[in-house]
Amino acid sequence: MNKEQALLRMKEAGVIPVMRGMKTATVIDLLQALYEGGLKAVEITIEGDEGLDSIKVAKEHFKEKLLVGAGTILSGADAQASIDAGADFIVTPIVVEDAITVAKENNCFVAIGAFSPTEIATAYSLGADIVKVFPANTLGADYLKNVKGPLPQIPLMPTGGIDLSNIQSYFNNGAICVGVGSAIYKFNTAAEITAAAREYVQAFESAKN
Repeated sequence: MNKEQALLRMKEAGVIPVMRGMKTATVIDLLQALYEGGLKAVEITIEGDEGLDSIKVAKEHFKEKLLVGAGTILSGADAQASIDAGADFIVTPIVVEDAITVAKENNCFVAIGAFSPTEIATAYSLGADIVKVFPANTLGADYLKNVKGPLPQIPLMPTGGIDLSNIQSYFNNGAICVGVGSAIYKFNTAAEITAAAREYVQAFESAKN
């Protein structure tokens, strides 16, 4: 999948669960519950021992049905390892120029983490397809609107502290998609996870209309 296709699917997905500490033994069941709730893309972070293997297992199972990205990319080597594992996109928490270089070399979609307007503009000028505004909840959804004023051309993906109580405000203030943490998947049963996923999808659809 090339980066243009990935960008379109990220916009269509709207809500991207950011999944930490994934294990290969349980990741498929967890992703299946999210998928059945209507979610179309996920980010699996790679800092854990089984992050890369979880990405590989997820892509082998879901193939093109689910967009699977790699998160917490901190170097070009991390980016390459994630792409080799089958990641459809890569996400950094900070501006990592080497990761952008590797993504470009592999025609892979990349979301670069940034916070200040200068960092956001720098990340985009270096080649980020989307800028991940992180941590978004520090200044809230109004910050997104303020950034979009002078920088309307930069697509933004706020991440951090987003839940059902504030998700629509981020879309109303300029987000093209959002990263959501464990609030969307830390439940005891698959049915609860699917129900939560469905609520987030409905919130996204309501914000679009």
